[in-house]
Amino acid sequence: MNIRISTNMEKALTRQMNRELYSAYLYLGISSYFESANLKGFASWMRVQAQEEMIHAMKFFSYILQKGGKALMQDIEAPPNDWKTPVDAFEKSLEHEQMVTSLINELVNLAVAEKDHPTNTFLQWFVNEQVEEESNVR
Repeated sequence: MNIRISTNMEKALTRQMNRELYSAYLYLGISSYFESANLKGFASWMRVQAQEEMIHAMKFFSYILQKGGKALMQDIEAPPNDWKTPVDAFEKSLEHEQMVTSLINELVNLAVAEKDHPTNTFLQWFVNEQVEEESNVR
């Protein structure tokens, strides 16, 4: 039995790993904005979200390696550095989480199309996590 993931799936999971790193970067940026606005509680909450995103990235990293792939680091785009209001920052965070949900769903669709049951099972954790992520930002 071949435990290695397909090249297509490896690339898709690697992209998602790097997107999770971007999410951490984004939330650190928002945390900095809140800190500069003296909104310490919001800043702390966003730092926790950034740490969670790092955990998500590491889950992808570990899974790719377990399946015989190579987790390649890619450029991480700079997130926005300023927000109009705290509400704006949270609205953008919700939009971002909704986009991540759609990306996870695309990965599940790919796993189903490739009949990659182990990866589909792995991704179900993220499907459920995104329900929590969107709810928390709301």
